[in-house]
Formats: sequence, structure tokens, C-alpha cells
Amino acid sequence: MANNYDLIVLGSGPGGYVAAIRASQLGLKTAIVERENLGGICLNWGCIPTKAMLRSAEIFHNMQHAADYGLAAENITADLDAVVKRSRGVAKQLNQGVTHLMKKNKIDVHMGDGTITGKGKVAVTAGGKTTDLVAKNIIIATGARARDLPFAPADGKRVWTYRTAMTPPEMPKKLLVIGSGAIGIEFASFYNDLGADVTVVEMLDRVVPVEDAEVSKFLEKSLKKQGMNIMTGAGVEKLDIGAKGVKAAIKDAKSKVETTEFSHVIVAVGIVPNTESIGLEALGIKTDRGHIITNATCQTSVEGFYAIGDVTQPPWLAHKASHEGVIAVEAIAGGHPHAMDPLNIPACTYCHPQIASVGMTEAKAKEAGHDVKVGNFPFIGNGKAIALGETEGFIKTVFDAKTGELLGAHMIGAEVTELIQGYTVGKTLETTEAELMDTVFPHPTLSEMMHESVLDAYGRTLHM
Repeated sequence: MANNYDLIVLGSGPGGYVAAIRASQLGLKTAIVERENLGGICLNWGCIPTKAMLRSAEIFHNMQHAADYGLAAENITADLDAVVKRSRGVAKQLNQGVTHLMKKNKIDVHMGDGTITGKGKVAVTAGGKTTDLVAKNIIIATGARARDLPFAPADGKRVWTYRTAMTPPEMPKKLLVIGSGAIGIEFASFYNDLGADVTVVEMLDRVVPVEDAEVSKFLEKSLKKQGMNIMTGAGVEKLDIGAKGVKAAIKDAKSKVETTEFSHVIVAVGIVPNTESIGLEALGIKTDRGHIITNATCQTSVEGFYAIGDVTQPPWLAHKASHEGVIAVEAIAGGHPHAMDPLNIPACTYCHPQIASVGMTEAKAKEAGHDVKVGNFPFIGNGKAIALGETEGFIKTVFDAKTGELLGAHMIGAEVTELIQGYTVGKTLETTEAELMDTVFPHPTLSEMMHESVLDAYGRTLHM
């Protein structure tokens, strides 16, 4: 006999488990289906454990520069196994936290492979046993996985995706990172800080290509200063994988191909949505290159089915998935949730230095027809940054010259992933330059640079 619910959530990542909790809060009898670990990739193999590893690398970096702070630290070494162990411990703790939240909110958890077998029907298979679930509404939150290179699939030994890079079999001596998006740059930064010789290859003409051009330029300069080899406008033509290393044929920006040996390779060239073999085809749910097409309230092309997170359209970010989960559930419960504006979704990259942004880049704003005013303030002009010994970076703001609307904000430097939310709140509230200028920022803080950047856009900066 089938288990009957108001809602079934397929996938328990940051979109799925948040959707399930909100559904429970609204009085919906809810089930969640997960084939591997509660919390999904983000909590167990992505966002959280990578930040734990990057924190270890950051502390190691600071210890190596202890003398800059009047301190002495000798014979500093990094224990990669211990760093990974701490990271896995953090992931385990949070996995247990999600387990607790499911129990607290009386959400039924079904572990196993979930397949949609018809309208309102999901079959969960585990250990050779199948359990049938029935619900009026289903949310698909199955996420995505790393995209392989067609000519050199990851083997977990010499060619890694993010998953192996988080539990490496050994410390790479000479590492090739293919792709300079957030995942590639974060791992490049981590292994570089721990002492690997790192080369980054990016097909486009600049690193972190979705960010503002000034941020990309600044980051490339910083990474080169840290000892990385950065190759933009370049591509990997071939990988010859051996027992002790990998020979990579790399075509540079001038179309010259050279073969270089590396100990390991990390492939970070995008994601593939987990939409195969879950029953979408038979239902006729529309997709675009595998990603499910949804409307403003996360509804698919078939009534009763919703989709959220990495399985849908970009941006593919955990916080976007969580917010979509809330929107979908509130729509299912008969509410009228506000549609999410992609331009109000912040993006964060936890390399060294950090990057954060929200809204349009300067170039995108101009392409959209805006006459812009742009402000820029450097970390070197901020007292707190100087006291912290973190003077590398800047904050950039982009406004519509006619209306004063905040169109975008772009940051690079220490702790900018925490600062960006100030501008995100401002954009969500449809703030203009006037409100931001009239806001009192505490002193001494890094946030004062946010104020100064706004002032600079209107020729009023105080500390430069």
C-alpha cells in the first residue's frame, strides 16, 4: 500500500530539505527522498566542507606570515590528512543537523533511489525493496554533478572532480586546474596555499569570467603574485594519463600547443543536471540541455510538478535553491510568493582573496542601456583593513545615473563574502544612492568601504 502525502521532495540538498521544512511549517504532510546523504552535495561534498578546507589553508597562510603581525611561528607544516579529516567532521556534524531538523519537523525520510512513476507517484528503491509514495505535488530537487572532459573522464586517481579533490589520495605536487569558475579557483587557491605548484587553464579571456572585468583582472594579478601560473584564452587538447602523472597538451591564447607534465588534474568545467532516469521523459516535463524549465513559482510544464536548484536554470547556487524551495512550497500551499529576481542573488567565491558580487557588472549594465555612475574604493584606504593586514582588494558599485538605482556591486578582498549581503538587502529594497549615502556605517569596519564606494560614484568620497 502506498504512503500518502501532500508533498514529496525528491532530493535533500539545500533546496530540498529547506522546501520540506517550509512545507511542514505550513501544515503539509511531507516526505523527502534521498539516495545518498541528507544535505545533498552542498552540505556533504560542496559548499560547507570546501569552506572548512579553505579555512585551514587561510590559517596556514597567516601562520606563515606571523612575523608581519609581530609574532613568531617556526617550522610550520600542513597535514593534508588532518585538514581533510576536519572537513569531513564538519560535513558529518551538519548532516546530523539536517537529520535532526527532519525529525523535529515530522518529515518522513525515505532513503533510496527515487523514480517518478506517474503523476503524483514516486517509487523509492533501497536494498532491493521498493516503497511507493503518493502525493498531489512533487518537488524535483535532484541537483547536479560535475561535468567530465569527454576525452578524459575523472578516474579519482590522477584526474579529479571536486569530490576527489576534497578527499585526495595524496597531496598534488604539480596541479593542473581546468576551469576558473568558483569551484576551480577555490581548489586552485587551497592547494596553492598548501604548497602545490598550480596552473589554471581557462578557455575564456579572463579568470572568473562571470564576474566584473576589473575583479577578474585584479584576481589574476593576485594569483600570479601568489605563484600560480594562469593561462587564459587557453584550452586542454589532450590528457595522457599515466601511473605517476598526467601529460597535458595545452593550446595557449596564441594557438601554440605545448605538452606539460602534472602530478594531478582537477576538472572544473561545469555541471550536468541529475535529470536522467528519474522519470521525466514519460511525463513530458520540458527541459533545456537537461535543466528543467520552470516559471516564476518554480512550476514545471506539467501540473503538480515543481523543480528547484541546480536541476533548473542558472545561477546554480545553494542559497538560490533554498529560496526557490520556499517559493515553490508557498505556491503549493496556496500562497502568492514573490518571484525571485536573479539580479538580487549574491555570488561568493572563497579563494584568496575572496570575491563577492550582486547584480549587473558595469559592462552588463551598459549593454542593458543604462547610463552608469561607477564608484570604486580600495582596501588600502580603510583603517580596519590596514589593521588586519588585509590591504589587497577593492569595492565597486554601479548605479543608474538617471534614477540612482543600485544596479550592481562587486568586491574582492578579505571577508567580502560577508559584506555583500549589505548591498543585496539594498537591491532587494530597491535602494538608491541617496539611502546608501545617508546610512551610518560603523567605524572601524571593512563595511565603511561600501559607503565610500557609493560616495565615490558621485564624487563625494572622503578617505581617498
